[in-house]
Amino acid sequence: MKRLPTDIQPPAAAWPARLARRAQSGFTLIEIMVVVIIIGLLAAVVVPQFLNRVDDARVSKAKQDIQAMNTALTMYKLDNYVYPTTDQGLKALVEKPDATIAPHWRSGGYFQQAHVPKDPWGHDYVYVTPGTHGTDYDLYSLGADGQPGGDESKADIGNWNLDQ
Repeated sequence: MKRLPTDIQPPAAAWPARLARRAQSGFTLIEIMVVVIIIGLLAAVVVPQFLNRVDDARVSKAKQDIQAMNTALTMYKLDNYVYPTTDQGLKALVEKPDATIAPHWRSGGYFQQAHVPKDPWGHDYVYVTPGTHGTDYDLYSLGADGQPGGDESKADIGNWNLDQ
């Protein structure tokens, strides 16, 4: 029997059968399950790290807000010779108090926005004067839980512990 050279192409009629076999090829169930398991393992490692970064970012944002409000309170005192009272609160930085209390209140207030910001967890910042931590006033966020005390992201963040 005579053999044909290997470089001879099969007849054109054989091409549709080859294309049909190629079109039916795909991923097996095992291959898909391996990919799903790998994605699950990656998510299990990455997501907790990402969530910790969100808490860190909120703590940093609270510290930046407190520093900005410290600056605004200092400017208020320079203009009016006293800090706002506890009753006036931080609202005195955006709304003009009685002229006898703040005779040189800056037109437009002491913040760029027209309202006192909330902390990153949606709670109001707490302002108390005189301060109890060796400062003229206490300005702080109650943290993620909105309750005094706590630790990590639930800890109070105040003008007395910004460096921690």
